[in-house]
Amino acid sequence: MALLDRIQTDMVAAMRAKDELKLNAIRMIKTALKKHEVDTMKPLDEPTELQILGTLIKQRREAADMFRKGDRAELADKEEAELKLIESYMPAAPSEQEIDDAIAAALAETGATSAKQMGLAMKAAQARLAGKRVDGKALSEKVRAKLS
Repeated sequence: MALLDRIQTDMVAAMRAKDELKLNAIRMIKTALKKHEVDTMKPLDEPTELQILGTLIKQRREAADMFRKGDRAELADKEEAELKLIESYMPAAPSEQEIDDAIAAALAETGATSAKQMGLAMKAAQARLAGKRVDGKALSEKVRAKLS
């Protein structure tokens, strides 16, 4: 089922259940996807959908952190609840073993041995993990650790 169809189905279910928090979060997701579709004048493909959802996840994480720093726990909890809902639409994250295997294969493929070649190794590792939800910052730290 296409992501927008799944979101529409979930939105109707949230309306029927009178779950305001879930309904507002689903509407926000749908709005972001539709806005991108209208702005680009092209139908959404899966990598674009994942990129938009990734952006929304990053925004929610940052907002929750800022609310926690500002002693606004209730708003941080709301952001984290939205974050969990958005993550439910993302593909499964790879295991630590899959990440380590992808990094090892990328290093072998590119022949990278120093931090100067990190860009090549990162690109190859990300290509091997395509279609999975990977935190770029964590992946970068692991690649840097292997190269040093």
